[in-house]
Amino acid sequence: MNYMLPQRRNSLARYKDMAKITYIEHGGAEHVVEVANGLTVMEGARDNNIPGIEADCGGACACSTCHVYVDSAWVEKLPAMDGMEEDMLDFAFEPKPGQSRLTCQLRVSDALDGLVVRMPERQI
Repeated sequence: MNYMLPQRRNSLARYKDMAKITYIEHGGAEHVVEVANGLTVMEGARDNNIPGIEADCGGACACSTCHVYVDSAWVEKLPAMDGMEEDMLDFAFEPKPGQSRLTCQLRVSDALDGLVVRMPERQI
C-alpha cells in the first residue's frame, strides 16, 4: 500500500520572502513581526494590528500618520527619501531630522530584515 505523505514545506523558504521588523511603541512595548517582501513597513504594522501607526491615507503618502523614528543603525541602510515624503514629514508630530520616515514609503525587502522603528508619542 502506498501512502502519500504531505509535502513538507522548506521552513527556510518562508523566511527568504519575509523580513523581521521590530515596531516599538512610544511607551516601550515591542512588536516583532515578519512582513512579506514587497509590502510596506506601514502595511506590516496594519496587517499585524500594531498600535501607533494610524495610516489614515492608506499608504498614499498624503497624511504623515505612519511616521516613525528609524533606529540609528538603520538610517543609512534605507533608500533615500523623495520630495513628497520630505514634504509630508513637515506635518508629522515632532519629526527628527535624519531619523523620521513615513512607513508607507519603506518597501520591505531582504535588506530590511531586522529593521527597528519607534513610534512617536502620537501621530499629528
